[in-house]
Amino acid sequence: GDHSVALGSLAGVLSVRPNVGVIWVDAHADINTPDTSNSGNMHGMPLGLLMNLVDPTTLHGCAWLNGIPTLKPEQVAYVGLRDLDDGERFVLRQMQEKGMFVSTMQHVDAHGIGGVMELALESLGRHGPRPLHLSYDIDALDPVHAPSTGTIVRGGLTFREAHYVAEAVAETGQLISMDMVEVNNELGKEDPTAGKRTTEMAMVLITS
Repeated sequence: GDHSVALGSLAGVLSVRPNVGVIWVDAHADINTPDTSNSGNMHGMPLGLLMNLVDPTTLHGCAWLNGIPTLKPEQVAYVGLRDLDDGERFVLRQMQEKGMFVSTMQHVDAHGIGGVMELALESLGRHGPRPLHLSYDIDALDPVHAPSTGTIVRGGLTFREAHYVAEAVAETGQLISMDMVEVNNELGKEDPTAGKRTTEMAMVLITS
């Protein structure tokens, strides 16, 4: 499914582990609201809704989110961003001031994936150990490695960088749940191997 599935998975996790830390691995921030979104796509809004940047009861089909503990900025760490809407850039600057960890592919270039993951995990653990949820969008990878996805953006994570992200989170011993999203074998069929390669990549990341 697309990244809107994180509305359900994270709402469930927050309901029992309200202090969960979220590592959001994605080319996109997915922190839009209907007021900031250029497309209106729900898969670009899960964090906006979970962080109560908009009242979910005002959106058709989202009233069930009312009463779910609000995800706070200091509970989120971004890895792999490289395609942001103007409205998201403004929101992310505000969220950084409130403790959110925001890294882009430029940070990966400058500090290496090891350095970025160390900073991300330190940010989530600054107030002590917490359970972790890994929300992994396959489009965080460069499309050379994962072409069958809906919102391709060049310049993403390499094969080894993508694995290192999952390995670093797993090695904390605090990982309790995970999403793997945006794998769509119906896309990229001009390359007959695209679907198989993307699915295999998703599976090895889950098991790494």
